[in-house]
Amino acid sequence: MELKEASDKFIQNWAQLGTNWGINKTMAQIHALLLISTNSLSAEEIMEKLLISRGNTNMNVRALIDWGLVYREYKIGERMEFFRAEKDINKVGRCIARERRKREIEPVINLLKELSSEKLDNSPEAKEFTKVTKDIQEFSTTIDGFLEKFSKTDENWFYAILLKLMK
Repeated sequence: MELKEASDKFIQNWAQLGTNWGINKTMAQIHALLLISTNSLSAEEIMEKLLISRGNTNMNVRALIDWGLVYREYKIGERMEFFRAEKDINKVGRCIARERRKREIEPVINLLKELSSEKLDNSPEAKEFTKVTKDIQEFSTTIDGFLEKFSKTDENWFYAILLKLMK
């Protein structure tokens, strides 16, 4: 397999994976390209390699920067910005966990807290609703605690926990 073919395959598969962790396909493609690039790339280089528009490139690079997955670089003598990906996969995992927690888990917990403060009637339906939402709230809070710890720790802590879970 040629490097170009392997790179294209990686970019496309990373894009599919990225959609599973809550980002759009183009954002994941840019992230993959920057991950495998030996040098930082300009927006023009990203556009050219992925065949995407300037607006799409700028919007998705900005989002990757917000996630903490990509960094902006300036080169002496160059007017344009360059971008590089965080290459430490443990840091990448923590960034993704932090963002997913903020975007997915925290809103659910907030909603469930709001719902638990509501006074409902004593009907069987209301009791079942209260039980189910309380169970979801407890589960979500547990997951939230795990993701918070994971996003704030180093890789050794994570591997120690993972090994304990696998025993």
